[in-house]
Amino acid sequence: MTLVFATNNPNKLKEVQALLPDFIELKSLEDIGCTEDIIEDAPTIEGNALLKAQFVKEKYGYDCFADDTGLEVTALDGAPGVYSARYAGPQKNASDNMNKLLIHLATQTDRSAQFKTVIAFAKADKTYTFEGICQGQITRERMGDGGFGYDPIFMPDGYDATFAQMALALKGKIGHRGKAVAKFVNYVATQE
Repeated sequence: MTLVFATNNPNKLKEVQALLPDFIELKSLEDIGCTEDIIEDAPTIEGNALLKAQFVKEKYGYDCFADDTGLEVTALDGAPGVYSARYAGPQKNASDNMNKLLIHLATQTDRSAQFKTVIAFAKADKTYTFEGICQGQITRERMGDGGFGYDPIFMPDGYDATFAQMALALKGKIGHRGKAVAKFVNYVATQE
């Protein structure tokens, strides 16, 4: 089975590829010649995932899945949420995003947060969604140099390491994206 994963993020591609079974051949947007910047202007994480998957299915004809992820911080009423990638501006700079978040939480005692991933799958004329959530805390400083995005400041509940300090396999097992991918893979496997 060949599926397109609608991402240009090589870190995300690598993380998801490691979670997929061998019967799925994964193609990236680059592999299918999709160079357009897919507009993500939906008001929800689920909506953005659906936009990306449906765009590729409609324009390129491939069965496609896409994800969108947001970091939802309790003390900030769920922000940055759907704006996580561009929290500090349209340049989508992870370091700037982390700096802004740490500044906004500087005086907060409640540092609880969750990562939420929604995977949208566009197949034939139908779409399906799969959600994964990982609860945790925002640390007071960056720790670790692995991962990407907010990984250096997110410590999942029950662990004493940030995502950036964890092996990719462990992050994949306990993390939001891994949980969503597991639901997606379970669905795809039952369709074979």
